[in-house]
Amino acid sequence: MSSPPDTYDLAELAATAGVTPRTVRYYVQQGLLPSPSTRGPGTRYEQAHLDRLQLIKQLQRQHLPLAEIRRRLEALDDQEVRDLVQAPPPEPPRTSALEYVRDVLASHPASAPAPAPGPAPAFVARVMAAMSPAGPGSVEGGTSQSSRSQWDRISLAPDVELHVRRPLSREQNRRVERLLDAARVIFEEGS
Repeated sequence: MSSPPDTYDLAELAATAGVTPRTVRYYVQQGLLPSPSTRGPGTRYEQAHLDRLQLIKQLQRQHLPLAEIRRRLEALDDQEVRDLVQAPPPEPPRTSALEYVRDVLASHPASAPAPAPGPAPAFVARVMAAMSPAGPGSVEGGTSQSSRSQWDRISLAPDVELHVRRPLSREQNRRVERLLDAARVIFEEGS
C-alpha cells in the first residue's frame, strides 16, 4: 500500500526534521504540533507537521522557551508557518552574551524590572561596563580566551541562573564573586 504524497511516518518525519521520534511525540503532547489525523502503526504526518518542526527548531535557535514557541505557533495557520520556514534565515547570533542581553532588554522595555533600592544598580552598571567589549577581560581589550573553556551554571534564585565561561582571570573571578554577592542581596530583598 503506498502512502499519499507529502506524508511521512514517524521515523521519516523525525529523520527529515532532524529530531528524534520521541521529540515528535513530546511536541504533540505539549501542543507544539497538532495530533496526526490517524493513530496506530499506520499513522501519517503531513507537510504541515514538518514545517512546524522546522519552525520550532528556528525559534529554539533564538533561545525561546517551548512555552513561548507554543504561544507563537498557536497564532499561526499552516500557510503562515510555511511562509516563515521558507523566509530568509534570521540574522546571525550575537557575538557576546552582553550584546544578546542588551537586545532582549531593548526589545521588551515594559518587562524590565524596577530598579532595586540601594547600591546594587550602581554595582551592576560597573560590572556591565567591565564586561563590555572595550572593558577589561574582553578579547578586544587584549585578553585572549583559552581555546578550551567550560561553562559554569550558577543558580541565583529559582528560574534565574548566571552562566560563566571558565577559565577566568583572577580579577574576573573577583568580579563574578562580587556580582554573586550583589545578586544574593537583591534576591533576598524580594523574599
